[in-house]
Amino acid sequence: MAKEGADMTEETEYMIDKNVGKETENVESFGDTKEIRAVILSGFGGLNKLRVTKKAMPEPQDGEVKIRVKACGLNFLDLMVRQGSIDNPPKPPLVPGFECSGIVESVGQNTKGFEIGDRVMAFVNYNAWAEVVCTPVEFVYKLPDEMTFAEAAAFSLNFVAAYMMLFEVANLREGMSVLVHSAGGGVGQAVAQLCSTVPKVTVFGIASCFKHAAIRDSVTHLFDRNVDYIQEVKKISPDGVDIVLDCLCGENTGKGLSLLKPLGTYILYGASNMVTGETKSLFSFAKSWWQVEKVNPIKLYEENKVIAGFSLLNLLFKQGRCSLVKTAMDKLLSLYEQKKIKPVVDSLWALEEVKEAMQRIHDRGNVGKLILDVEKTPTPLMASDSTETSEAGEEEEEPEGDNDSKERMPFIH
Repeated sequence: MAKEGADMTEETEYMIDKNVGKETENVESFGDTKEIRAVILSGFGGLNKLRVTKKAMPEPQDGEVKIRVKACGLNFLDLMVRQGSIDNPPKPPLVPGFECSGIVESVGQNTKGFEIGDRVMAFVNYNAWAEVVCTPVEFVYKLPDEMTFAEAAAFSLNFVAAYMMLFEVANLREGMSVLVHSAGGGVGQAVAQLCSTVPKVTVFGIASCFKHAAIRDSVTHLFDRNVDYIQEVKKISPDGVDIVLDCLCGENTGKGLSLLKPLGTYILYGASNMVTGETKSLFSFAKSWWQVEKVNPIKLYEENKVIAGFSLLNLLFKQGRCSLVKTAMDKLLSLYEQKKIKPVVDSLWALEEVKEAMQRIHDRGNVGKLILDVEKTPTPLMASDSTETSEAGEEEEEPEGDNDSKERMPFIH
């Protein structure tokens, strides 16, 4: 009996060891599940709706490129997405962001033109603010050898939008004049640089006065956005200007139309005047709509003026004009290699610092482009702020005004 009991004990111990081994295998197998860090927008609203968390690793489908992201661009449009201030936004939770740069990690079937290890920049229909993205091959472009990842993330959307508005929509030529709002922003600086590639183009820039010292050399004439710039422009050019690029909307629409010369073109490519507070404001929407001068087609005909709108993302993702965008990108990359243009990077931020980065662009404090640097180490304050969880593992909601009371951390030029 004693021997039988000993045998049973040994058998039981063996079974326990075997089961523990299986459990260990299961744990290891679960732990091998590939995950990546990403910025998640849990719902539309304020900065407290943003968190950095883990999500499943995406894999490329047919015709797609998988990119290990190094840098992402942050645009004013991303603020409007966060607030839910755009038409037909996707249902949250979602990963924001429309542009990134990085290294090709793999390609899907029937994907040609790219190899593993290629340095690229890409447009993404959301999901850009993550460590890895997958996007159709027609939205991906190889980088020049000397272009950094931060420059690439500042290049694609801003320079393509500026190029297409100036040359495809408005037909910029020698001796013309251009007025651009938000001249210190990413698109504004791209517009100024592209205008410098055409002889004798006069650029009137409108920007907040504290940006003037940094951007004065990039434009011909520079005015404070809070002064009566119409009168200032007409003192220099009584007939007005040939092209007006407006990302503000509201009352500036009527002002822009009034400044156009005969055969001049007004282009609306944004509506930042609608963003006033941290969350969506119906009052700001109503005010901006009310201030827009009602356009009379007969008046346009009589005055020989052109009014247009431009959305690069709609052109790409909804209207399928990828070949047109690629032609523009090829020309832009050639200009970059000739050292005629160079993206202006305002600052670099870690993914966990996305709230602070968004606050900076909301405050119109940037000169050039804000970049999310995926490999940048966040400061402890920002890291804990963007990844905070409750004991139950759920995200803690912050009062809307909390971010304003926190110390603003220094940013990297």
